[in-house]
Amino acid sequence: MTARLLAIIAVGVTLGASAEARSPVRGQGPQAGSVSVCSRYGNGCYTAPVRHGRFGLEMRLKGGTWIDCKGSCKDTLREETVDFWDTQRERSHRR
Repeated sequence: MTARLLAIIAVGVTLGASAEARSPVRGQGPQAGSVSVCSRYGNGCYTAPVRHGRFGLEMRLKGGTWIDCKGSCKDTLREETVDFWDTQRERSHRR
């Protein structure tokens, strides 16, 4: 009886893992789409996938890190990717 139960659990875990591996975006929720931005300073453009996270929308950066959208996903993506250093420079001059 115990061996049979373990076999059933193992099959369930395997099926769940393979379904997640086929998912286009791994994480807490289904993919919500994508967001595209272009630099305000001529640093190029970038498109990131967006998903529903635990606390709202999240987007994936180039290295694979998921970050929360702070207000606008477009503004967050622009500030964290193509305009990162320009944003840092502007913030340092505000003080």
